[in-house]
Amino acid sequence: MYKIIDKKKLNELVEQMVIEAPFVARKCEPGQFVIIRVDEKGERVPLTIADYDRDLNTVTIIYQIVGKSTIALSKKSIGDTILDFVGPLGKATELKKHKHVLGIAGGVGAAPLYPQIKRLAEMGVDVDVIIGGRSEEFVILEDEFNKICNHVFIATNDGSKGVQGFVTDVLNQLIEQGEKYDEVIAIGPLVMMKAVVSVTKPLEIPTNVSLNPIMIDGTGMCGGCRVTINGETKFACVDGPDFDGFSVDFDEVISRQQYYIEEEKHVCKLDTVQ
Repeated sequence: MYKIIDKKKLNELVEQMVIEAPFVARKCEPGQFVIIRVDEKGERVPLTIADYDRDLNTVTIIYQIVGKSTIALSKKSIGDTILDFVGPLGKATELKKHKHVLGIAGGVGAAPLYPQIKRLAEMGVDVDVIIGGRSEEFVILEDEFNKICNHVFIATNDGSKGVQGFVTDVLNQLIEQGEKYDEVIAIGPLVMMKAVVSVTKPLEIPTNVSLNPIMIDGTGMCGGCRVTINGETKFACVDGPDFDGFSVDFDEVISRQQYYIEEEKHVCKLDTVQ
């Protein structure tokens, strides 16, 4: 059992938890993830490691409340426990000591982006970040990024904070202003990452993305998270989740994400049957 050390609501749909998990905290690196089960009836839910503290033996996760398992997780309080916390899984991100790196986050994509940007800052890299959200409420981790970045830019769909528009609008603006980046790290909705690559690829700015296809076991056994990279089949859980954005078949990944839309809408009523 894994104890909840801290819990914080980031907005109406997103929460942050700090979990006591010594073995995961000891080994995890930016870019990796865990699979949790809230209880014996719970689903296996993959969640990116948003932060960790090796001294305190803790791992931080950020999750969006979207279904039965995350609703059950949200009902947990500080001091409660969750059944399973398996990891670290996936490959750690290969972070290079460039001169200038730009991170781009969409929504909860700020969670997996944060440990990567934090590590780059610790390596002495100049880092900027663009955070996007539907509105001000959905811009998360701004304060945390401000502590480690040279500049933090905000884009919201409704203009309630920062620039009204998309993260790509800010990206284009920065490039037009003459900003030079050695690499871009983009994490968020697939359509957002695809849009970022459409900007950076013609300019030959290396771009790393994090893919989140349907995942079950996290060990490459089920094949549910297969993606096409440079024409070859890869598994996001063991070969990723980070990949060269120029090599990703985004149209295929986006299509596969729609396969089980109807099933995901299903509400299980077995627990109510007497």
